[in-house]
Amino acid sequence: MEPLLAILVGLFFAAAIYLMLSKFSIRIMLGIAILGNAVNLLLFTGGRLTREVPPIIPAGLDSLPAGTANPLPQALILTAIVISFSFLAFLLVLTYRAYQDLGTDNTSEMRAAEPDDRPLPPLGY
Repeated sequence: MEPLLAILVGLFFAAAIYLMLSKFSIRIMLGIAILGNAVNLLLFTGGRLTREVPPIIPAGLDSLPAGTANPLPQALILTAIVISFSFLAFLLVLTYRAYQDLGTDNTSEMRAAEPDDRPLPPLGY
C-alpha cells in the first residue's frame, strides 16, 4: 500500500507544481491546495500505515511496541489541514477581490502598479 501512496504523492506534487506555474490565479490557487494535500499525504504515509496495533503504550513499557503507527504525523496532519483550509479561504477571497477590481485573473495583466504607458527601463549598459 505504501508504494502506491508514494506514487500518488509524486503525482500530487507534479500536478501542484504544474498548476502553480500557470499565469492564471485560479490555477495557482488550486495548485496550492493540491500541494497541501500532497504534503499531508506524505506525512501520513511516513507515519506508517497500520491498523492492527493502535498507538497506545501498554502497561509496563516505556515506548511504543514495534509495528505500531506513529501518532505524531496524524496530529501534525490535523493541524496542517486547518491551516491549509484557512490559507485557501484567504487566497480565495484575495483572488475574488483582485478579479473584481482588475477584471481579470491573468497575472500578466494585473499591472496596476506598472502601467503600460510607462517607458521601459534601459535594456543594456
